[in-house]
Amino acid sequence: MAYTRDNLKKDIFIIQMLVSRDFKLKYRRSFLGVAWSILNPLLMMLVMTAVFSNIFRAFSVENFALYLILGLTLFNLMGISTNAGVMSIINAAPLIKKIRVNKFVFPFESVLFELVNYALSLVAVAFVMIYFQIAPTLNILFLPLLLIYMLMFCTGLSLVLSSLTVFFRDIIYLWNVVVLAWTYLTPIFYPFEALPEWTQAIVRLNPMYHFVTYIREILLWATTPSLQTNLICLGVGLVSLALGIFVFRKTQKKFILYV
Repeated sequence: MAYTRDNLKKDIFIIQMLVSRDFKLKYRRSFLGVAWSILNPLLMMLVMTAVFSNIFRAFSVENFALYLILGLTLFNLMGISTNAGVMSIINAAPLIKKIRVNKFVFPFESVLFELVNYALSLVAVAFVMIYFQIAPTLNILFLPLLLIYMLMFCTGLSLVLSSLTVFFRDIIYLWNVVVLAWTYLTPIFYPFEALPEWTQAIVRLNPMYHFVTYIREILLWATTPSLQTNLICLGVGLVSLALGIFVFRKTQKKFILYV
């Protein structure tokens, strides 16, 4: 059946309703509400800066707190959105069983919701930049491009994970372990240069290394991301999204039998 403009409008409406619902649920009965999206990365930055700035003092990372919060918030966007994506189809089971709906919207909404939260966390990044007197340059214009890369990458992962979780519930627990290991394989709280050369070659195969480096280039080092860097990030995003769509389409017809 062809995907029409009416289908698109319906999907956009459902996504808007789901994002609104998730915001209400996340901040319900919270005194500070949305402010936690700003305070949480700041508090995590303070704790991790106190710990790791001394450990990696020999490498003298300039503006370590900003270095840390940029990597931490971007990695959390991937980790939290995909963790939500893992459960997106299972959590939507009551709705899927009652009405005919494009199942793609549930993993996508999980990522989109966390992308909105990430946008709020950038306020915390702005505070840190002001504290260190680092003025943004025109390279900040590359930020929306990075977010598009991340949206594609995380959506692709969420589509694969949500599909597999319908049939294998072990994915829920396994993915938590993968994200934890992934955290330590990404230069978030340590400098890339601190790694042995053979380890650096492995880390360069890590997609999140390129995304984290990208945001540090535009906001910390005032560097214009190279064409090669953009092609790597774009390629990773497209491959992830294409794989996700392929797996999701192949499996979605059987969801109703297992959710």
